[in-house]
Amino acid sequence: MGTKYKCLIVDDEKPAHQVLTSHINQCEDLECVGNAFSGKEALLFLQKNEVDILLLDINMPLISGLEFLDMLAVKPITIITTAYSDFALESYEKDAVDYLLKPISFGKFLKAIEKAKIFCKDRRESTDVVKDNVLKIREDGMDILLDMDEILFIESAGNYIKIYVENRSKSYFVYGSLISIKTELPDYFIQVHRSFIVNRKHIVKKELGKVTLLAAIEVPVGRKYQILIE
Repeated sequence: MGTKYKCLIVDDEKPAHQVLTSHINQCEDLECVGNAFSGKEALLFLQKNEVDILLLDINMPLISGLEFLDMLAVKPITIITTAYSDFALESYEKDAVDYLLKPISFGKFLKAIEKAKIFCKDRRESTDVVKDNVLKIREDGMDILLDMDEILFIESAGNYIKIYVENRSKSYFVYGSLISIKTELPDYFIQVHRSFIVNRKHIVKKELGKVTLLAAIEVPVGRKYQILIE
């Protein structure tokens, strides 16, 4: 079994979590990585965790599901799960891939998941490591090959990452997270801050709280990461 698709359930009702968790557990390629009972909980979870598929209720207190989607700079692949049929059009306008009415049978759930997985696969292709120490990324619909030795550092930017490369006038902005990209990089890349990974080969100066890279680029070093650069 390859990498599982990570699912987050967002619903203010416990029975809905129980049903969806049961459906997820019946699928070998799915994993429930979180259960949020409000939009606020979900926002906090997404700030710290990688999610492929969002299973989202609409009618929740304080922040509705649709309002929650508007708050996300980048949305996970989203399946709406609700007892109300009134919001289908608006949900699709917000890029939901399916709209499931409760009670949700396993068969309907599975059909929606199959749609979601197609979109997930497209996203995963945006950052893919290939042979010969080359990182393949997809930006603006084009595949770009980057020599990993030339990468200076990588910065987290919400649900995206920015890749800065030596002797290039631009950075590359692609969907992904430090958590996902970190496992694909050679061991000379080190995380020095919750938002930064640097290429150790390009460090020219080490100080308390920061490192300096080529071209006098300064990157902050978090307190708990300081020992890694000494």
